[in-house]
Amino acid sequence: MFEKDGIVYADNYAKELEVESVRVTDDHIMLVTFSTGETRLCDFTELFDKVPAFEPLRDEKVFETVKVMHGIPMWQNGTIDISPTYLYDHSYEYDNHGKIVSV
Repeated sequence: MFEKDGIVYADNYAKELEVESVRVTDDHIMLVTFSTGETRLCDFTELFDKVPAFEPLRDEKVFETVKVMHGIPMWQNGTIDISPTYLYDHSYEYDNHGKIVSV
C-alpha cells in the first residue's frame, strides 16, 4: 500500500520509467539512458511507418533537436514526444562497448 498525491493505493509503488539522457548517433539512431541505469539503442527508422506522428522526424536536422524534458524525449517544443515505456519496448539492449546485446 502507498500514498501518492493524497490518494492511497492498494498496490506496491512502482516508479515510472523516465529517460535520463539521449545521444543521437547517426541515421535516426539514438542511445537512450533510462532511469533504470540502462542504456539502450533505438532505431527510429523502424518507428516511422508505425507512428505517423513521427513523420517530421524523418528530417535528420529535426531529429537531432531532441531534448529530454521531465523524463520524456521531445521535439519541436513538445509537439512531438515519445513515451519512455514505448521507447524502451521498441529499443535494443546495448552494452557500453558499442554492441547490441539482444534483438
